[in-house]
Amino acid sequence: MRLDKFLKNSRLIKRRTLAKEACEKSLVEINNKLAKPSDSVNIDDIISLQLGERKIRVKVKDISDVNSKKDAETLYDRID
Repeated sequence: MRLDKFLKNSRLIKRRTLAKEACEKSLVEINNKLAKPSDSVNIDDIISLQLGERKIRVKVKDISDVNSKKDAETLYDRID
């Protein structure tokens, strides 16, 4: 699955266009490497997001198209 689509489906970022912009501004990393919106996300990848003052790190648990907020939280585990 594309990174921008995963960020939207997991609800880490509200819209896919915002996810794409964050990647283009070098605010997103996959496994400590700068990521492009089209990069592929795999299970067990570590995604780091810089959103304002906050830095969020998550480990990908599942890759699927989900629609509910409850299911979106099952796609990743927070790493702090």
